[in-house]
Order: sequence, then structure tokens, then C-alpha cells
Amino acid sequence: MNQHKIIITQYTPQYAEQTVAMWRDSKEQAIGQKEIHTFESHVYFLNHLLADQFHIDLALMDEKVVGMIAYNEEEISQLYIHVDYQGMSIGHTLLDKVKAQSNGRLTLYTFEVNENAQRFYEKHGFKIIGRGHENEENLADIQYEWIAK
Repeated sequence: MNQHKIIITQYTPQYAEQTVAMWRDSKEQAIGQKEIHTFESHVYFLNHLLADQFHIDLALMDEKVVGMIAYNEEEISQLYIHVDYQGMSIGHTLLDKVKAQSNGRLTLYTFEVNENAQRFYEKHGFKIIGRGHENEENLADIQYEWIAK
């Protein structure tokens, strides 16, 4: 797999179904819960709500969506990596791009049950600043913050 080049590109709706399928699989594995929204409503959310509020970048390998990040200069809303491509520095690559485009401070939430995400964010300089954020999944959240040095 490592012989394939990862391309980071801006999201376009032609990748909607691949992105949502990857997102749902990755999230389900991370939190042990099925997605509560239909696939179609998730695609609508991606194309019409998330894309209106955040920049979205995709990581592509051979035209296959292997990661996504939704962000602005202050916040990361979503970061998911395809379950078969985790541990290949794709998340690191996406995160570094967002850090470089940030205002020097980023916040995000992750589910408390997602210990892999916690290790990932803490390894990349994020510190816990809060707990207990409410969400649709009714799971405890951890709020993280990164400040540029």
C-alpha cells in the first residue's frame, strides 16, 4: 500500500458517497455505535451544511477517499481516516495542513470512548480543555485545544 501516493485535495460532491461511506465506517469502528442518520441525510449534511460552514479536504489514494477533514481557522469539525488506512500518517498529513492554515489555535471534540483519537491528538500537541459536550450520540466528549508554539 505504501507505494501509492496520497493526494490531498479540496472536497467536491463527486466524492460525496465515498466520503460518507468511509466516514460512517470509521466512526462506527471508533465509537462502537451505528450511525443514527440515514446515508442520504448524511450526504445532504456533508454537501449542504458542513461544506457551507467548513473547508473540507480529502485524502485520496488511486481516486479512493481514504481520509477527510473539515475545518476552519479555529476549529476542526471532523477528521476521519478509512479503517484500512489508519496508521499510515494520513491523519498527520491532514492535521499539519490545517495547523498551518489556522490562526495558531485549534479546538476540536472527540468521543471519550475513542481512545485512538485521544492518543492521536495528544501525540500531535492537543491538550484537554473540557469534557461532557452534548452530542446526538449521547456519548461523553472531550474537548481539545492546540496552540502553536
